[in-house]
Amino acid sequence: MKAIQFHEAGGPEVLQYDEVPVPEIGPGEVLVRVHAAGINPPDWYLREGMKVMPAEMRPALELPLTPGTDMSGVVKAVAPDVRGFAVGDEVFGMLRFPGFDGRTYAEYVAAPASDLAHKPAGIDHVQAAGAPMAVLTAWQYLVDLGHDVPSPFTGQVHQPVPITPGMTVLVNGAAGGVGHFAVQLAKWKGAHVIAVASGRHEQFLRKLGADEFIDYTRTRAADVVSGVDLVIDTVGGPDSSRFLTVLKRGGTMLPVFFAQYDPQETASLGITVSNIQVRSNGPQLAEIGRLFDEGKLQVGVDSTYPLPEAANAHTRAAQGHIQGKIVLTMAP
Repeated sequence: MKAIQFHEAGGPEVLQYDEVPVPEIGPGEVLVRVHAAGINPPDWYLREGMKVMPAEMRPALELPLTPGTDMSGVVKAVAPDVRGFAVGDEVFGMLRFPGFDGRTYAEYVAAPASDLAHKPAGIDHVQAAGAPMAVLTAWQYLVDLGHDVPSPFTGQVHQPVPITPGMTVLVNGAAGGVGHFAVQLAKWKGAHVIAVASGRHEQFLRKLGADEFIDYTRTRAADVVSGVDLVIDTVGGPDSSRFLTVLKRGGTMLPVFFAQYDPQETASLGITVSNIQVRSNGPQLAEIGRLFDEGKLQVGVDSTYPLPEAANAHTRAAQGHIQGKIVLTMAP
């Protein structure tokens, strides 16, 4: 079979289209013929050699490696101990995350059955492949964490804030993968949703249910918004604290990407800061799948690339201003 591998860490150019053996399945696994694979930030962190982590914390990577965690495809074989899946089933999932053995940039993948759900009939393989990591991140932040593992960033177990009708939720980076699902889930729960993104994404986000839109290239949210119950910041970075002033006392800040907050400042404002490490969860994806089938969730697809063009897909990701997800497609 064909798969994307990298034999050394580096830029998109290190991604190679290689011939590799079809994986064998073990206990608890199914073999999936991959139709599409979603691209996520951990994929390029891995390709770069995990430089985002402090040197002393970086794992030893055994090269060559096939990146990827998200996929959608069709079951071709099932281990004897697996229940609930059969040959011919259409499935989607985020495989073995957090970890580096998803290996979904390939024509076939050995997938833990516990990480899979049946693909919603209302979306195609490209859309399904774009969903898992992004939608599970939003779900585990906002709806149900689904485990009791402390965040590696805070040492605390995250507690999702119950979103009730009438609450105001602001999503920064609302057009991206996690952001566009956070907008929809907050709206599904009855919140008044303020989306922050560049102006080119306004129509997209209003179609997804955003009640207000702020073009950050023209307006600072802190200048026009206050009294917010919950901020989901999918951008992070050194300037994240600028969103603290939009929160009301007792509000919650949920940073999705690396962001540092002064504990004394947040305490003085009465603000709770919490974050998670998203984890694979097939049963949660099954629950989310029903929302796709009911038309309550949509997957925004920024662009698609054939599997051999994975390097171009990573180059697109590095350009930023993504609207939804980038997805790799396999030949039929």
